[in-house]
Amino acid sequence: ETGASSRADGPTTMPTVPVPQVADPTEWTLAQGIQAVRERSVTVVDWAQACLRRIRSYDGILQAFNAVPEDQVLEAARALDAAPRRGLLHGAPLALKDNYATRGLLTTANSLIFQEWIPDFDATSVTRLRAAGGVVLGKTQMGPLATTRATTPDGTRTTVNAWAPGDDSVSPGGSSSGSATAVAARLAPSSTGTQTGGSITVPSAAQGLTGLKPTMGRVSLNGIIPLTYTRDHPGPIARDAMDAALMLQVMAGSDPRDPRTQGLPPVPDYLRAATPPRAGSLRWPITIGVIPDFFDEGEDGENRARARARREMLDTFGRLGAVVREVYWPEQWETLTSFDLNNVRLPERTEPFIQYLKEDVRLFGVSLSPWINGLLLSGDEYLKGQRAKLALLDRILFTFFSDCDVVALDNHLAFDMVGLPLMSFPIGFDDASGRRLPLGGLIGGRPFGEERLLSLVAAFQSVTEYHQARPDDPTSAGDRPDRELDPSAAAPGLGSGRGGARPPLRLRIHDVDLEGE
Repeated sequence: ETGASSRADGPTTMPTVPVPQVADPTEWTLAQGIQAVRERSVTVVDWAQACLRRIRSYDGILQAFNAVPEDQVLEAARALDAAPRRGLLHGAPLALKDNYATRGLLTTANSLIFQEWIPDFDATSVTRLRAAGGVVLGKTQMGPLATTRATTPDGTRTTVNAWAPGDDSVSPGGSSSGSATAVAARLAPSSTGTQTGGSITVPSAAQGLTGLKPTMGRVSLNGIIPLTYTRDHPGPIARDAMDAALMLQVMAGSDPRDPRTQGLPPVPDYLRAATPPRAGSLRWPITIGVIPDFFDEGEDGENRARARARREMLDTFGRLGAVVREVYWPEQWETLTSFDLNNVRLPERTEPFIQYLKEDVRLFGVSLSPWINGLLLSGDEYLKGQRAKLALLDRILFTFFSDCDVVALDNHLAFDMVGLPLMSFPIGFDDASGRRLPLGGLIGGRPFGEERLLSLVAAFQSVTEYHQARPDDPTSAGDRPDRELDPSAAAPGLGSGRGGARPPLRLRIHDVDLEGE
């Protein structure tokens, strides 16, 4: 089999999954919860209320969410309980990163620019998630305009890592911090993120989750507040490969409002890819390339736990039947992935926000400098960077993927630069610091090779239990300040959220006006 079976015109069917007999629905994976709703062993309202209870109990400490519209959540849940099964995600409460436009719900990107913006339309991904029966549980904290780990515009840290909630020095990951913490802490079964520089795969690795950054164009960016035109990738943050496949199956596909999604290979059956023929078996033969220095322990062995986990990961892949072989760095690798060439993304960051830079640079808070730097990069430098990016893509395809289907990587940078798919998944734990923190593996694929990534991770998770580990619940509400999550108010640190003196600002995103068409 080639692994390229396209999605039929009819609906894709989720395989039956066993549902653990637990009293708390928040312990279920996304697939298990959907199955429970399908079997009528739980109502959509029950599932949603269980998530809302955990949010009320623990989000004052974790600060994963910007807004949780409880009335809207329960209204949508009741409507689904009263309706025939709508789609793949029927009844699933989902957390959305706060740069996805959501109709009738504050969308701020944790930025002063959007502190008062309540869209009258949904981003394409949100439209598809709702149409499949998903319930928008709330909007998650993020780095201002997706630039850092979750903070307020003045740089005050908000979201914490669910595995170390009392220690701000343990990073929750990149700008999709809130989405990852919400899933890791069982406040939501799955969430959405965006990745421009690691912000799906890094939070997933940091919090023991399974994150999938699809190929550029596989998921529409329409209605998502942009960071860069050529490197933004929407994708799921989930607990395991099946849950990631469920989310991607719904989110993926052509969208006339985003030209980057047009003329691409058909969307395949990701659920089939994420279902091993049997435990411990691969759906397709897979050859995995391993980069040089993959097992580097660093100075004084500070990365010894990571190196050990990576060896065990590859040993497991070998036992599953995968062929594991060394690959070599492509020619001019260090130059093509250098800081200077990577920085050509900055003018793309600046371009949509020129009007705001002219109006008041204070709107950008602590993340101002990259936008200013984008103004200063010359046209010839930008063109040189774009040419270098094509050269990098060519070298990756003809060096890494000449004999391999998947490559095991130590970081996300190169694959983010050229828009290739990445998947992060839990492979072990590091106990060296005195606390148990997750370790993540990272694999990259060919263009539109998400099927192979999902099938490999699903087979790995069929014989390992790292993805089933959960952090302890926070024990002290005094660790973080409590706060109310009011859907009509702005994110913490953003001001009143409504009725400010400044008039509403307008931003065109991929031919869509964020204030409506």
